[in-house]
Amino acid sequence: MNRGRRTRKTDAVRKMVRETRISPDSLIYPIFLQEGDDIKAHIDAMPGQYRYSPDRVREIIDDCLGKGVNKVLLFGIPAHKDPVGTQAYDHEAIVQSGIRKIKEEYGEEVYIITDVCMCEYTDHGHCGILNDREVDNDLTLPYLAKIALSHVEAGADMVAPSDMMDGRIGTIRSALDEAGYISTPIMSYAAKYASAFYGPFRDAADSAPSFGDRRSYQMDYHNRREAVKESIFDVSEGADILMVKPALSYLDIIREVKNATNLPLAAYSVSGEYSMIKCAGEAGLIDEYKTMCESAVSVFRAGADILITYYAMELADAIRNGDIG
Repeated sequence: MNRGRRTRKTDAVRKMVRETRISPDSLIYPIFLQEGDDIKAHIDAMPGQYRYSPDRVREIIDDCLGKGVNKVLLFGIPAHKDPVGTQAYDHEAIVQSGIRKIKEEYGEEVYIITDVCMCEYTDHGHCGILNDREVDNDLTLPYLAKIALSHVEAGADMVAPSDMMDGRIGTIRSALDEAGYISTPIMSYAAKYASAFYGPFRDAADSAPSFGDRRSYQMDYHNRREAVKESIFDVSEGADILMVKPALSYLDIIREVKNATNLPLAAYSVSGEYSMIKCAGEAGLIDEYKTMCESAVSVFRAGADILITYYAMELADAIRNGDIG
């Protein structure tokens, strides 16, 4: 008789034959920066998460480093919005100021990735420039390049375009290369679906569209092959890392993209996934800690090399405790 239980008998043998392994090095923690001073504002839709002004961002950075998480993904909430998202690429704006603040205090100890998009900065809440009431793909591309370049000039280590405009990876790559930033990597939101799981994020970042939706540029969640197509496009344009977003309802997409490409692959466990686990745990419906661990492992098991998650610090603890990893 074949006895699979032989290699499940003790914790020591289970860990020895474990197929999926996770390290804190593969975790990225998202941070919301809000323009102003002395701000640590709780995000009601995301229990345990906050918006920080640049003068208080050290509090969350110190927490991350204390847990062994040294990579962050920055989002900005400006005080002023306009039709062309001026504060997205202003050199004195919220993300650029936050980058400089973090780099001044921590240098290379913290690896900074920045979200490149316009939805938080436009007064209409869409991810690009409008032509009448349509998002104009080609008109938006130079703006995205300006945003990315301003982030890198401020000290960002990597940029992550999330807008889903066609051709944006090539446009940003060209702009960075022409400015001399040939070594700055791009992590592309390659397969970003039009998802209801983003709801709490839109509350956190004040980025809900004022009309319509984003289905004309974000992906239809019925489609699988399209994710591979989009990922291959981004590889050809110069992406260094690919991303699938959301994560838990798209494990099949993670595996498809992993099989079809050879770049490192990230997955973003988004705000809705976090809040569902958090709120269900607080209500006593599930074991939050065990569900967090299991869901994170599922993302890596599906093929992800990197996980962007609001649970990054708790997962680092779980790895250190030997509960996963």
